[in-house]
Amino acid sequence: MKNAIARRYAQAFFRLVRQEDQTAAQDGLQALSQALKDSSAFKHVLASPVFTLDEKLQVLTTLCERTGCPPIMGRFCEQLLKKNRIGFLPEITEAFKALMIRQSGKQQIVVVSAQPVDDAMKQDILAELSATAKREVEIDFQSDPSLLSGVQIKIGSKVYDSTVKGRLHKMRAQLVKG
Repeated sequence: MKNAIARRYAQAFFRLVRQEDQTAAQDGLQALSQALKDSSAFKHVLASPVFTLDEKLQVLTTLCERTGCPPIMGRFCEQLLKKNRIGFLPEITEAFKALMIRQSGKQQIVVVSAQPVDDAMKQDILAELSATAKREVEIDFQSDPSLLSGVQIKIGSKVYDSTVKGRLHKMRAQLVKG
């Protein structure tokens, strides 16, 4: 549900932003998302009913100006505040990034591993996935220690999972069925 809502907002914002401002908008979204993750004071201001909508908007507008966002970003943030969707900013940022990648003709792929992947391995994975997809790819490498071992590759809505955690979940599902 949250991702579907975030995609709708990202698509609307993507249509509003001029093509020459898309990179600045992406950078601005990323900066706001990072601030939302890192700053408990920023989160408090945006979530607290003590602050008025105008005060929250002033904080967001100031942050947008400092990060070099296009002017439309302030109006977009105002709508997010009015609709109480500002907490969706990280998901909106990811959806906006996916739209930019898709527009460039590349395929977005997420590779999640239990351990961080070194640069040489990243290049090997990039070459292999580019050859498999038969086009340029944009790969987002992530690490998640809870996977225990192995790799999870997300291409669009498909997930290829060769992790220990994934195999354990499959085994559990089979045991519960049978």
